[in-house]
Amino acid sequence: MRISKNVRLGAVVAAAAALTLALGACTPQNAAPDAGGDSGGGDLSSVRVALVPGGAHPYFQPWIAAGEKAAKDFGLGEVTYNETSEWDQTKQNDVINSLVANGYNAFGIFGVSPTDINSTFKKLADAGIAVGSIASCPAGDENLAAFCLSTDTEEAAYQAAAAAIEAIGGKGTIVHMTGNNVDSNTQRRIEGVQRAIDETDGAVTLLQTITDVDTDLATAQKAASDLLAASGSEISAIVTTAYNPAVASAEAIAESGLDIQLIAIDDDPTILDGIRDGSIYGTVAQNPTGQAYVGSWVLGQLASGACEMADPGVIVDSGSFVVTKDNVETYGDEQSAFADKVKKQFEDDLLTCK
Repeated sequence: MRISKNVRLGAVVAAAAALTLALGACTPQNAAPDAGGDSGGGDLSSVRVALVPGGAHPYFQPWIAAGEKAAKDFGLGEVTYNETSEWDQTKQNDVINSLVANGYNAFGIFGVSPTDINSTFKKLADAGIAVGSIASCPAGDENLAAFCLSTDTEEAAYQAAAAAIEAIGGKGTIVHMTGNNVDSNTQRRIEGVQRAIDETDGAVTLLQTITDVDTDLATAQKAASDLLAASGSEISAIVTTAYNPAVASAEAIAESGLDIQLIAIDDDPTILDGIRDGSIYGTVAQNPTGQAYVGSWVLGQLASGACEMADPGVIVDSGSFVVTKDNVETYGDEQSAFADKVKKQFEDDLLTCK
């Protein structure tokens, strides 16, 4: 039982080697859940799980340790983590092809293209391979993976905007900085922020929504710097619902000396230190550790044949957590407890087991 960043090239499981999918183009670590060593519905030693994010991004780093812990706790044969070299659906499909050829029979995937990833899920499922959509669900109303375990991004953004509104005393102007405009998660986040602002009946206004600034930190830093140079005196709070803009906004506000409240996302050390010293009001932490840990267990149940989904394609919220000075040292316990709750939800309601 182990986890590796690179695909192990070695003996090929015969059944998997016969499959050629030809998939077309289309922080501090979170506290680990306590599984109590329960391996679930059966022997999972034959299950080899591949966790495949859409590309390199700090958000996914906790998946590595979570996969390692899942392999140990649940008796999985192996869990590997493999980033694609760049955010490109064709390249991600090539990586998945290679993993299948090397015997991996269960996949937790963050699809690069929300509009195209369902075709990848379908080809895996049709080949008898267990597949879950992790950390992001496909665009639209259909999920062809066995399940989607992801942050309810609209709710998380709503919580972030509500915290920002509280931080500015219920009136003022807010700027929302977020990720790729074509990403369905970005659109859900935009809706969540707007919902919170609408509830103020005009007391809070949305000055601007800035998208496509999560490609890398340098892009986010330029966007934050340009924003404050052009409109800093007009802004009461900035809500960031993507990782790089959160870090960049914290840096830009500190350098500017402006009295702007910041609600960030995720738990980069820069953000947490800012919450501790009072320069950042709060952040909304997601649960990448819980996603990878619980997701690997569910994939193990499905790939082993011990269980099947009662409602294939079901979408399950992996949790989001408002972090302020009051709980900055303890929010990891909330994440761990929520992950345990999600695992029990699968056990009790979402899986049908032999």
